[in-house]
Amino acid sequence: MFALAAVVTAVGLLPWLSGRDPALALLRARSAEQAPTPEALAAIRADLGLDAGPAGLLGHWFARLLHGDLGVSWVSGAEVLPSVTAGLGVSLTLMGAALAVAVLVGTLLAAPVLLRGRATAGTVAAVLAALPEFLLSLVLLLVAGVWLGWLPTSGWAGPAHLVLPALALGIPAGALLGRLVADALPAVLDERWVELWRGAGTGRGRITAAALRRALPALTGQFGMVAVGLTGGAVAVETVFAVPGIGRTALGAATSQDLPLLQGCVLALLALGLLAGAAAALIGRRLLGPALREAGLGLPQPRTRRIPLAVPLALAAALAGVIGWGLLRDPYAVDLTARLAAPSAAHPLGADALGRDVLARLGHGAAATVGTALAVTFLSWLTALVLGFVPGVAAGLADVANALPPVLTGLLVAAVTGPSGGAAALAVTLVSWPPLAAHAAALVRETRASRFLVAQRAIGAGPLWVWTRHVLPTVAGPVARHAVLRLPGIALALASLGFLGLGARPPAPEWGLLLDESADYVERAPVAALAPAVALALLAALAVCLSSRGATPARRAPRAPRARGGFRPGLRIRLPLCLRLRLLLRSVVAPRKDRPVAAPPV
Repeated sequence: MFALAAVVTAVGLLPWLSGRDPALALLRARSAEQAPTPEALAAIRADLGLDAGPAGLLGHWFARLLHGDLGVSWVSGAEVLPSVTAGLGVSLTLMGAALAVAVLVGTLLAAPVLLRGRATAGTVAAVLAALPEFLLSLVLLLVAGVWLGWLPTSGWAGPAHLVLPALALGIPAGALLGRLVADALPAVLDERWVELWRGAGTGRGRITAAALRRALPALTGQFGMVAVGLTGGAVAVETVFAVPGIGRTALGAATSQDLPLLQGCVLALLALGLLAGAAAALIGRRLLGPALREAGLGLPQPRTRRIPLAVPLALAAALAGVIGWGLLRDPYAVDLTARLAAPSAAHPLGADALGRDVLARLGHGAAATVGTALAVTFLSWLTALVLGFVPGVAAGLADVANALPPVLTGLLVAAVTGPSGGAAALAVTLVSWPPLAAHAAALVRETRASRFLVAQRAIGAGPLWVWTRHVLPTVAGPVARHAVLRLPGIALALASLGFLGLGARPPAPEWGLLLDESADYVERAPVAALAPAVALALLAALAVCLSSRGATPARRAPRAPRARGGFRPGLRIRLPLCLRLRLLLRSVVAPRKDRPVAAPPV
């Protein structure tokens, strides 16, 4: 609750943090033609109670909040609660449809693992997960709405208006979920109980259901994060299709400095995030069952099929070649005679609306896009590892941070530091660590419920040894792979903030800016518009290849026969040197009372 109050307070202080006069911003939002005279500004301050200062205004707002009153809009004069309720209802409906699409896409991507029982490379899932939502929205709008005329392109009047936005949101989310499930299933299907069930004649459907239940506890947090992200992060999709959702409402309120409406929207998003996080945690604990209390859960070893080295080398060579070729060209040279030119010898990837070479801008924008995204990914991974080991402390912060769209976080950070590339990187870092922290916390929870951890403690291993030699290696690797998988999405989030004026600004040759600038002429110059999207897709495929190369190869080790007492002779547990010496000494000089005594003669 402290994090919730802190974020709402920061949103409430947005006009003062930005260094601008709230009365002047409201006057321009209400009537751009009216002159900002001292009398007019004083009247606005008196009408809205701005003379009391930020502390007095926040105190008055919190007092009314306890009575269910969110205040009155500073721009329209209407009640805030109906606007927030209407926007939240639309976004929840869109979220439900997109979540259904995501489950369908994830099921299709995880089906090969269930059918064949071995890991897949995951390149297709990574490419789909890296698709920009607003670019996918534009493609669906043009193909299904304009060219084919199958579905409406804007508005919110019926079920037909729900299809295209749900597809644009659900396909990338489903690809991410499918990749996570496909990574978790092979190790589960290699466990001993699966072989025993098959030998006993258990049907494939029952085994599949049990394997999914075995793999889902570590992923329930991700499902909750994706569900909330579909609601709060749909600003671009809602803008493209003119959907009156909560994200679009919050962005409009922040742009017009409508403080009460912005506070109400953020409060609704944060409340939804807290509820989704609590529900996901409850489902995860229910799936684990008594194993969490009795330490009866054995952890499977991760098993991933390695991709041939030639694949990542080819992808890296293609990216390096395009980037290197582009670095040799001028990204700022304007040639109005070549506006929206098709690919040619002079412009291999065509030209943009100002006649600038797309290849040159693609090459020069790689450093800003990929370099900043790598730094943000590394910081998010470190934050997730630290907070994943203290889930009680990080749970509330993760839910609050995940419920904030990057756009709103970028507004808050830019209000304090000013718009810049560093401000955009900080904003994306603040909202990109929760999924990784949820993954780390789930792995820590499963590790604590495993049998080998109890065995280590029973033989005298200290907490430091257990956490550094067993728990940390078990958690760091999968979370690192998850972080690498999110690299393209982080790069896209940075680019979207730059397009909105919260990060890199034109004419900077940044990949996201290229995508946004080319959205208006994607039908006339498709090559120039899709070149940055293809670059991000190649980056996603390279990230998956590198993460798969660093994973444990898929090898089924032969099982050693069990000796008397239930122990497997091939099983070795690495112990500290002091413990090994102590056990050796006890085996040589055993107490007399422990030695066998001969039976007395009859």
